[in-house]
Amino acid sequence: MESLDQRLIAQLLEVTGHDLGPARRRPVSGGCIHRCWILEGRWGECFVKANTAGHLAMFEAEREALRALAEVRAIRVPEPYLTSRIGNESFLLMERIEFGGAGSGERQGRELAALHQRVSGDGRCGWDRDNFIGSTPQPNRWNSHWGDFFAEHRIEHQLRLNRDAGNVFRGARRFVERVPALAGDHAPGASLLHGDLWGGNAGFDLAGRPVIFDPASYHGDRETDLAFTRLFGGFGESFERGYHEAWPLPDGWRDRVELYNLYHLLNHALLFGGGYGEQAQRIMDRFV
Repeated sequence: MESLDQRLIAQLLEVTGHDLGPARRRPVSGGCIHRCWILEGRWGECFVKANTAGHLAMFEAEREALRALAEVRAIRVPEPYLTSRIGNESFLLMERIEFGGAGSGERQGRELAALHQRVSGDGRCGWDRDNFIGSTPQPNRWNSHWGDFFAEHRIEHQLRLNRDAGNVFRGARRFVERVPALAGDHAPGASLLHGDLWGGNAGFDLAGRPVIFDPASYHGDRETDLAFTRLFGGFGESFERGYHEAWPLPDGWRDRVELYNLYHLLNHALLFGGGYGEQAQRIMDRFV
């Protein structure tokens, strides 16, 4: 009977033409959601994420986002090879990129700005499918007004999930009513976003080229990606300098950083608890 790895290699050959031949599995760390390993064979290496069969939709959404980001040819992302379900497990196979090169923050910023210049054809915000932010479902129904989209599908959605989990925030209704104006008054375009751009989802390959991965993509205000790069330590001054030189942000962008990061703080409160809820409440109080 074929091993699991052999069946994945056979699917890889069928879909991409890449044949690892006899391959060796090497487990690696891959975050807090999935099991990960590298398959090494005569053709090369591929990176494998695995989880239960119920996670197939998560892998399919990630594959679709990686393909969309790669199509722009602005910043490097891992090439997604295939998604698969075998028995009660699901998989995502993608290019294995080795990290550790000395890269330029300015180049990283410029390349992200180039990615953001890809906008949705009709100016609407959203995505063709719902996806996930971490393990949390992320709705992406198209909307012609960014402020309404962000209020309904980001903040109100997270507040609802938190409430169902027992995390109640004072002034939530009043705050949601204010969000469309707070987020949308500067009339942003609908850029192609990474969607989950913190330091753990970016790096430099051995040649020093910037790489981004683990996306939660959709079309929306590019400031949301820039805001999240600041939440957990930031990407550094050179990154921001490179971005602003390539495509300056509009006036008032600093005033929206906390508003946009509220989405991620609410999601962290939902997933991890701790002090994230208190941080989120302070931001809401400040805006209300």
